[in-house]
Amino acid sequence: MVEGKVVVVTGAGGGIGRDIALAMAAHGANVVVNDIGAALDGAGGSAGPAQQVVDEIRAAGGQAVPNTDSVADAASAARIVQCAIDSFGRIDAVVNNAGILRDRFFHKMSVDEWDSVLKVHLYGAYYMSRAAATHFKEQESGALVHMTSTSGLIGNFGQANYAAAKLGIVALSKSIALDMQKFKVRSNCIAPFAWSRMIGAIPTDTDEQRARVDKIKQMTPAKVAPLAVYLASDAAAAVNGQIFSVRNNEISLISQPRPVRSIHRSEGWTPQSIAEHAMPAMRASFFELDRSADVFSWDPV
Repeated sequence: MVEGKVVVVTGAGGGIGRDIALAMAAHGANVVVNDIGAALDGAGGSAGPAQQVVDEIRAAGGQAVPNTDSVADAASAARIVQCAIDSFGRIDAVVNNAGILRDRFFHKMSVDEWDSVLKVHLYGAYYMSRAAATHFKEQESGALVHMTSTSGLIGNFGQANYAAAKLGIVALSKSIALDMQKFKVRSNCIAPFAWSRMIGAIPTDTDEQRARVDKIKQMTPAKVAPLAVYLASDAAAAVNGQIFSVRNNEISLISQPRPVRSIHRSEGWTPQSIAEHAMPAMRASFFELDRSADVFSWDPV
């Protein structure tokens, strides 16, 4: 489905990114396997993970090159896109998958923990998308696939930095879709459920936490890859500005914010009338303080 296309996959040295890179190559794409080879908290770096995935792709008869530039810097991200052009002559799709975690309850979160996560996830998605956008515009084609998370779409404990970045990516994707649809450029999001190195950082101190992790372990990264391949392909030409989730064998279309109830008062509102009229009228439609596990509460199919 992506025969001959040139696809960049960031954070592709392991986990979801690795399986997406392998699937892209298996379906005929030329792949730039980007990974800085860092630890989960962003520390360190190694060419090993990216090269190992490239070796797997080449051993299976595919075409791929490694890249170890960081997505968290504009110039570095531009080099990732240029790597695709230098290696394969063009760029057709970018999968923004690179990420780190610095989980902490909000009242304990440091500025560095906040900033570093936003730099990789949100700034990284912007830098990569912006670097590719000029080429996409000129060739009047291109696809962006961004990894979001139900931590941002729904909520989770101890992930204010990650959740803010992942929900920001949704808004970024929608804006790109609106701004670039006239150039036949598409931008969509996937919220993946899969056991990976990043999810492996979830605590397992209680029975509830262990049960949650056992459920997640059933969902392999390979289950996410087919949707990413599809969204990068020409078969998805009419799919733009959408949010999907993949949970084992389930694919869901995720809703986007829309008004659910509206209250009108012809003379306008005062703080007192809001307290006495507006809030009681809307309270039945309030949303609970749900977490991702509360909404996706059934065992993965």
